Amino acid sequence: MAGLYDELLVLLHGIWNRRWVALAVAWGVAMLGWLGVALIPNSYQSKARVYVNTQSLLEDRMGITQVQSQQDLDRLRSTLASAENLEKVVRGTDLSQTVSGQRDIAAKITTLRENITVMAQADPSMIDISAVSADSTLSDGANARIAQQVVQKLIDIFQEENLSGDRRETKQSLAFLDEQIAGRAKQLEAADQRRVEFAQRYAGLLPGAGSISQRMDAARMEINTIESQLVQAQSALSAMNGQLAGTPQTLPGVGASGGPSALAQAQANLASMKARGWTNSHPDVIAAQREVEALRKSGGGSAGGGGTPNPAYLSIKSMQAERAATVQALQARKAQLQADLNAMMSRQVDEPGIASEQEKLDRDYEVLKTQYDKLLADREEIRLRGEVKTETGAVQFRVIQPASTPTAPTAPNRPLLLLGVLVLAIAAGIGVAFALGQLKGSFSTAARLERAIGLPVAGSISQVRSAAQQAVEKQRMKWFAAASGGLVGVCLLLIAVEFVQRGMA
Repeated sequence: MAGLYDELLVLLHGIWNRRWVALAVAWGVAMLGWLGVALIPNSYQSKARVYVNTQSLLEDRMGITQVQSQQDLDRLRSTLASAENLEKVVRGTDLSQTVSGQRDIAAKITTLRENITVMAQADPSMIDISAVSADSTLSDGANARIAQQVVQKLIDIFQEENLSGDRRETKQSLAFLDEQIAGRAKQLEAADQRRVEFAQRYAGLLPGAGSISQRMDAARMEINTIESQLVQAQSALSAMNGQLAGTPQTLPGVGASGGPSALAQAQANLASMKARGWTNSHPDVIAAQREVEALRKSGGGSAGGGGTPNPAYLSIKSMQAERAATVQALQARKAQLQADLNAMMSRQVDEPGIASEQEKLDRDYEVLKTQYDKLLADREEIRLRGEVKTETGAVQFRVIQPASTPTAPTAPNRPLLLLGVLVLAIAAGIGVAFALGQLKGSFSTAARLERAIGLPVAGSISQVRSAAQQAVEKQRMKWFAAASGGLVGVCLLLIAVEFVQRGMA
């Protein structure tokens, strides 16, 4: 332990003997370091915080989910530092006074992109915007003012993009859809015109609507239905015929002297039917007219009639006529459908190109119509979504913390750097003095000399100073103390100047 203590004393003695070298090196390093610190431009930072609320019940009703709104907000935040927006920042702040052309604007945009930060907090609705200005060609006050102007301009752009971006995007989308709809409308009109020309050219060859196969299938289905109805109608007619055969035409009763004749009764029934509003095409009216004409021909209306007409017979007769008319109508409809089906089958066999062409025209028309309807629906949806986003004020934008005006530079920490340079200068001076002591071939103690030569040392002579030498040494000590204190004093003076400059900025 004593050996280590002695070695330490020897080292300190060697450094002390070269204290002027150490002081000179310290002054040189300190002056160079302080000059470098002085050349570092001050960086002034301005910060702001905004709140954007994207929650809206109406947006949810329109299919605009919270995730989609947040994605739009993230996209807007990520594009806030785009070249277009940064050019607006350059032209809208005092930076415009330092540019003279497009090349200078591009350089400022590059610098701004590196010095602007847009960051979302844990709550994605809270967004922090910060900007740093460190232009060495500008004063501290100008840098502080530009940092605040940049952040404020970014807030204005953010709000403007948030309010007008959706309107612009909606307008562009609607313009594109209108263009597409107009093109589809022309194509649809041309396709419809081709269908009309085809129908006029082959009028009567292909009756019905739809393709040949569709019309043939529809005709077969309708024929099957009519056949089932025809079987039922024929069964009902046969039943009516059986009942009519077993029902007498007249009933014994009052003759000509006691009551009206059969002709008069039939005429009365016919008049009653017409009074109820039945037309001449009604089955009962037709049956009554036939009965009146038959009675007139047979003389059934004379006074010598032998009985009263049977009402049940007349009712069954009218029902029989109605069933017969139904059977006849069904048979006529079936014959018409069968003829159409045969015609279509014949055309399909004889002229397959016509059917194929018609199917192609119908298919093209349907495709174009489907696209046209979808474009119209998309346009209406986009229009409504745009109105919900822009007209209802669904997005709430508030500035929680306005753009701050920096009063002190955020970087560099010049007082700390000045102290660091002082410490580094003192360390450099001591290091140089120590290195010189190690390089010089002298021995500070007798023990070191013995270890170096391997021989015993008889003794050593101490240095003796006269009074004049001691006076000179004291004067040199005063000079050394003054120079050392001056080094520290200059550092403190520079720190004081830095705080004064901050206050002035």
